[in-house]
Amino acid sequence: MTNHIAAAAPLIGAAERAAVDRVMQSGNLAQGPEVAAFESEFAAELVAGRTCVAVNSGTAGAHLGLLACRVGPGDEVIVPSFTFAATGNAVALTGATPVFVDIEPLHYSVDSAAVEAAVTPRTVGIMPVHLYGHPADMTAIQAVADRHGLAVYEDAAQAHGAELHGRQVGTFGEFAMFSLYPTKNMTAGEGGMDACATEETARAIRLLRNQGMERRYENEVVGFNCRMTDLHAAIGRVQLRRLAAWTALRQSNARFYDEYLIGVEAPAVAPEAMHVYHQYTVRVPVDRDGFAAALLTEHDIGTGVYYPTPTHRLPSFGLTLDLPETERAAAEVLSLPVHPSLSEDDLHRVTEAVNMVAKAGS
Repeated sequence: MTNHIAAAAPLIGAAERAAVDRVMQSGNLAQGPEVAAFESEFAAELVAGRTCVAVNSGTAGAHLGLLACRVGPGDEVIVPSFTFAATGNAVALTGATPVFVDIEPLHYSVDSAAVEAAVTPRTVGIMPVHLYGHPADMTAIQAVADRHGLAVYEDAAQAHGAELHGRQVGTFGEFAMFSLYPTKNMTAGEGGMDACATEETARAIRLLRNQGMERRYENEVVGFNCRMTDLHAAIGRVQLRRLAAWTALRQSNARFYDEYLIGVEAPAVAPEAMHVYHQYTVRVPVDRDGFAAALLTEHDIGTGVYYPTPTHRLPSFGLTLDLPETERAAAEVLSLPVHPSLSEDDLHRVTEAVNMVAKAGS
């Protein structure tokens, strides 16, 4: 009997448990020295030293980042519809309007021509998503932003360590949000991290995450409780030290699939990009859902569909828009296991199963 191969497998080991135990023994459980150390280490490792502010979720990171950049009612922020709902939610939570546009078909990133066409007098910014671990085309996006005097905010929730032209994602926008959810390339158990272009933005996020105060009982603005605990930061610090090795394994697993998979459309990688493979996402043009069901029921291999319903069509937004590449991706994408826990036997099993199902359906 074969073992189940999961679509995702968070790696939590003895080092993470020891880090949590250390914090619990210290008695300092809320935001404290572990959070400060995690912010500093994350900044040095992943965003070229940009000031980082830890929060309790990626969604909070995007929401507070936008508020810190003074996005609010009456404003519009252009976002892709083909992404997790949190991207559009974060904009809407500020009181601004998310304007959903189409993606380019190769890397599932927001299409710069679609962005340009969507600019109005109310547009204040663009929030591209580095989806699946592949960088968005920040050169083209920044060119649109420059032509229209717009800000750029990065949703880097899935792209820890990804690069474009040798430059780390998270270093392009006014701020960049990274998610630390359990299924991400690294986790803090739960949490988010904002990398900030200016100290002014970083300070505004610090105020907003902590009831509007940096010093106790000196509330400067109306804020939230979006702090990260030292327990979560301790986990994140351990994971950060292991991220580079895990990324190399993801990339190695992806190269294996690139070489041996047939019958599905493998992920494209731009020549100037470093993909960190949060997901290894293929296209299955015919009966994607049946394909996934066959992998599970016949071969005990889990997969994921990210995302089956474009954000603009979710009941929370309920919009009717003409976004053909978004709709095509939502119907065709299928993410295969690519996580560092996979063995060589697992890679062979996945490859053989995908090829077999593809052949049966051809």
